[in-house]
Amino acid sequence: MFYLLIFILGLSVGSFLNVVICRLETKETIVSGRSYCPKCKAVLKWYDLIPVLSFLLQRRRCRYCNMKISWQYPMVEISTGVIFLLIFNFSAYSGPVLNWQFFNLVYYFIIVSFLIIIFVYDLKHYIIPDRIIYPAIIIAGIFNFQFLIFNQFSIFNFSILSALGASSFFLSLVLVSKGKWMGLGDVKLAFLMGLILGWPNILLALFLSFFSGAVIGVGLIIFGKKGFKSQIPFGPFLAGSTILIVFYNLYLIDSTQVLFQILFL
Repeated sequence: MFYLLIFILGLSVGSFLNVVICRLETKETIVSGRSYCPKCKAVLKWYDLIPVLSFLLQRRRCRYCNMKISWQYPMVEISTGVIFLLIFNFSAYSGPVLNWQFFNLVYYFIIVSFLIIIFVYDLKHYIIPDRIIYPAIIIAGIFNFQFLIFNQFSIFNFSILSALGASSFFLSLVLVSKGKWMGLGDVKLAFLMGLILGWPNILLALFLSFFSGAVIGVGLIIFGKKGFKSQIPFGPFLAGSTILIVFYNLYLIDSTQVLFQILFL
């Protein structure tokens, strides 16, 4: 029953993330205003906003103008629900969700929500919005500051150094390519990744990002979806890799070590 409640919470948060993604594009306020159809501007009723269920019952069409609703909405809602379940499951294995552990859980709920917004928005618009990346960096920085308070300076230090190292590497790529390979949004996202993952996990996340980006890019070229000079947003690969490392940290490190041994030994 508790897992069901967490999944419903994730669906609801996912519905809100869809609103944020849409309003970032139109530059509207996020904290107020009724939800409406982006096509006909009709204000939506509560029964139009039930995560996933409204999408299915309305057969992917707006109740008021009959225009098709994007698959983005249920996909973001379901993905957020599943990710929240995974976060809660890891937290449950770590011990009772009380005191500091509760704040740890809430932190990852918030950080993953930011990463989902970045993933979808950059995929759609080829830009990482400052209105999302800066609050995420502040929250991750505050969360890491607790390690300094509790005399765990090495963890705090490594997270800052990882953030600076990753962002400096991306900034060098931006300067060398004059912004053709990637943009400053990727530099800021790399800084956020360093704060979230620390050392050496940031290296694994960057490896996964470049590897998956190369595989997808080559696949799109082979199937004629993109050309050699076409732009491919890198933010989704960075955000997706960060989420993977958060969940499967030890497993991925072990698997990567085995892969390197097979390839180079």
